[in-house]
Amino acid sequence: MHAEETSHVQVQPADKKKIQKIWKTAGILALITILEFIIAFTIPLEMATLRIAIFVAMTIVKAFYIVSEFMHLKYETKSLIWSIIIPLIFVVWMLIAFLYEGTAIFDVRYLN
Repeated sequence: MHAEETSHVQVQPADKKKIQKIWKTAGILALITILEFIIAFTIPLEMATLRIAIFVAMTIVKAFYIVSEFMHLKYETKSLIWSIIIPLIFVVWMLIAFLYEGTAIFDVRYLN
């Protein structure tokens, strides 16, 4: 006895709104990346702190945009969004504080 298995694939038309949204998202991320490159080549090396601060801020903006679009966080309830953002802000603040304090301890211990 011979068993025959067939499958039929039905091609769906492309959803224009989804494609347009993907291109919009790619365009926004590309625009932020282009701005990062412009800043990298225009701000002088003497202003390294400003440059790094701008890069970190733009990277955080890109990260939040990617999370909101590709992980669909933008469409969740506000309480879930805040339960993710508030600890993240605290962790970033904690890292900045630890780096600052670590630098201060190093300066006191080895430079004096």
